[in-house]
Amino acid sequence: MSGRGPVNRRTALLVAVAAVFALMTLAPTPGDVGGCQPARPLNEPVFFETKRSIDCERCSECDLHTAHCQRACDNQSTSSEQFSKNCTPLAQDGAVCLRALLASSCSDYAAFVDDRHPTLPTECDFCPLGAADRLGAANPPGGGAAP
Repeated sequence: MSGRGPVNRRTALLVAVAAVFALMTLAPTPGDVGGCQPARPLNEPVFFETKRSIDCERCSECDLHTAHCQRACDNQSTSSEQFSKNCTPLAQDGAVCLRALLASSCSDYAAFVDDRHPTLPTECDFCPLGAADRLGAANPPGGGAAP
């Protein structure tokens, strides 16, 4: 019986140490979930230029030939897209959207660049408005409708 006392104490100590270790390491730290990072607005010109580059790359990769693809691959033109007036997505939103575009299948991308009824990945739906207005397609600078 005298051998059980030290074993029980040692076991209890190991359980206590394991419990403390678990409490200290299982929960995310504030920086892991972005809670301590300031919200940064998405840089529109950089986002749309990067999106245009991805559109051109994916159109070529998927052998898509739409007017949207032609505009995306036209090195002479600059992107005139912008977000709608009350839409202010964050930088993290833009990064998630661009990753979704890169990861999309060719059949999904064909729907994204369709000239008549383009769709949009949910990750890019920053400010849910009309389908054509979501990524600035119908909202060029000056407020007029896109052709």
